[in-house]
Amino acid sequence: MDGEDHQMEDAEIANKVIQSTSPQVNDDDTASEEAIYDDGSDPDLQDLALEQLRRRGLLPTGCCYDDRMKLHMNADFSPNTHHPEDPRRIHEIFKAFKRVGLVYTGPEVDLAKIIKECPTRYMWRIPARPATREEICLAHSSEHMTWVEHLDTLSTAELRELTKQYDQGRESLYVGSMSYPAALLSAGGAIDTCKNVVVGQVKNAFAVIRPPGHHAEFDAPMGFCFFNNVPVAVRVCQQDYPEVCRKVLVLDWDVHHGNGIQNIFYEDPNVLYISVHVYQNGQFYPGKPPYPDTPDGGIENCGAGAGLGKNINIGWHDQGMGDGEYMAAFQKIVMPVAKEFNPDLVVISAGFDAADGDELGGCFVTPPCYAHMTHMLMSLADGKVAVCLEGGYNLSAISNSAVAVAKTLMGEPPPKMTIPKINKDAARTLTKVQAYQAPYWECMRPGIIDVPSLQSLQASRLHDVIRNAQRQVLQEKHSMIPLYVQREQLYKSFENQVLVTPLLHNSRRILVIIHDTPQLLAQPDPIDSSLQPHNAWVVDGVTLYIDWAVSQDFGVMDINVPAYITNDEDSDSFIPGYKERTLQEQIQQLVCYLWDNFLQLYDTDEIFLMGVGNAYLGVKVLLINRDCKSKISGIVNYVTGNLRPVKSDIDPDLSSWYKENSRVYVAADHACWSDHDLTKKVQKRRFGTVVRSPKLDLNMMMQEHAIEVQKWILSRVSASSRGDTTEEEDEDIAR
Repeated sequence: MDGEDHQMEDAEIANKVIQSTSPQVNDDDTASEEAIYDDGSDPDLQDLALEQLRRRGLLPTGCCYDDRMKLHMNADFSPNTHHPEDPRRIHEIFKAFKRVGLVYTGPEVDLAKIIKECPTRYMWRIPARPATREEICLAHSSEHMTWVEHLDTLSTAELRELTKQYDQGRESLYVGSMSYPAALLSAGGAIDTCKNVVVGQVKNAFAVIRPPGHHAEFDAPMGFCFFNNVPVAVRVCQQDYPEVCRKVLVLDWDVHHGNGIQNIFYEDPNVLYISVHVYQNGQFYPGKPPYPDTPDGGIENCGAGAGLGKNINIGWHDQGMGDGEYMAAFQKIVMPVAKEFNPDLVVISAGFDAADGDELGGCFVTPPCYAHMTHMLMSLADGKVAVCLEGGYNLSAISNSAVAVAKTLMGEPPPKMTIPKINKDAARTLTKVQAYQAPYWECMRPGIIDVPSLQSLQASRLHDVIRNAQRQVLQEKHSMIPLYVQREQLYKSFENQVLVTPLLHNSRRILVIIHDTPQLLAQPDPIDSSLQPHNAWVVDGVTLYIDWAVSQDFGVMDINVPAYITNDEDSDSFIPGYKERTLQEQIQQLVCYLWDNFLQLYDTDEIFLMGVGNAYLGVKVLLINRDCKSKISGIVNYVTGNLRPVKSDIDPDLSSWYKENSRVYVAADHACWSDHDLTKKVQKRRFGTVVRSPKLDLNMMMQEHAIEVQKWILSRVSASSRGDTTEEEDEDIAR
């Protein structure tokens, strides 16, 4: 058949379709929503038209929508009643589809011409029909199906009472006289949307359905959900088309964890469930389940039995996540694992409550980000992607986000977007997810260490090894020894972390250095991310100052503050460092203990403090918590992180004293230099005498300012302490 014959056949089919559908086309909203699919007409004509489109390689995107799903409403009809799961959610989405020209409406459109010349211009309508009991029971218990059926028999008063009972706590559900038929249509719409994608009737599809489903458990409703639409649809497709739909990826980007989908598929090896959601250590809805052994949205829940490794939870530590975090999750976790899984079908459980503008979700994902995530998923399963609506409660945000996804499904390139920097805690979350999934996915293994295996080999964490080596070097060079901290909690935390020179108590002048652990620099192997010793370095700028201080007859107390104190039971390959509050508690206990039991008892009033990195917090807490100004001759700090004000309600002169007796070197790229108001702020007394360093790195800063700092310290040492040396001699020594 040549091209001319193709055109004649296509035109003939198009004419048949237009004749079949034209009586239903008008401008009325409800009727126009029925116009593109052929209710009341011969369904074979649509199939025939789609067959011609398939032959031409021009499959359209499908869209499932039915006005009747809006009839699920709260049984409490009081004027002030409002529920987030509002019927307008799907109405506004479909109205937005019409507004931007994604669906066919109006009698002025030449449908025959569309099918012939631009068949993918509009989304092809997929009728919603009620799911059957047999289909529902592929993912739910028969008892649960009966419970939902029973809603159809209740009076308005009984429905209101049931709503009061269920719209509390974890269930969070309302019921109405049309909830059961709407729930059947929602599940049936999800089924036929997925089936149309699987068999190739459409290239991909978007089901604009409600009530949502991903919270509904096997045997109970929950979280606005009656039937879990996606698992029902997936199980039907696996049952009806086992040859072409065996492995399914379910990607859930709703801001809430899809506990129902997780639990239905938790032991299924053929369904990979990935959820990106706010977790807040189990405090964010749906929260921790009532039974201790039931998995929740934590990253440690990876599936069970044959399904071990087929459940991935990317649970954010807090709300406020946006494009940077979601794109990083896709690039680092979602797409590598999905490609390795190699699904036959991708189903997006598409809640839009993480969208920017949704107050309930409190996150900031933009429509372009949803478009990019959709585009990445379209690279899987030969492009067979079915999108099923879940949550999303801001009508504007949900509509704009859905339009962005639909346009991408239809082939429009995702818009250009600027990806912001990822939140540090979110980056750590992704690293921990990678570590938990490494045993099950080859793509997750590079850079991840099997800690339990290493522990069986009596391995040590590197920061412990470095400190022991550092102690040995300082002991050999300067005879420094560990100071025993006689407090059980502190001893366990800071064993071998405080080193002192011999006879420190007899020293006329003392340098106390409170510093972070030495910096580790390494170049990983580009193939497997492994590290070799010859490509790794330990950099410790503090040693330069210890060597100088000892040469000047200073006693030295070296306080090493590790970002994490190793515990015997640690088994994670990645452990984040202390958060600010924990770090402050540790340092405050330690420096106050050292001052009370050692430094304040020594017969000297020439103590110099040096704070380096995050550990310079120790300088602040010592000055605020102890009256120690009379024994301290000067303070030097090196800062790349938080600038810490020194201010006391008890001692009003503390800030002025700190300004006069300190040098605070701040990295050149610190945020305080990029904003004029911040720059003026840090020049105030409570921040000390702040100096902008030309360097960015702590160790480079310490090297850059070493001579300057050493001169400054010696200039504040008394003549008797200097041994009556002249100023010229002091300068020579400093050089």
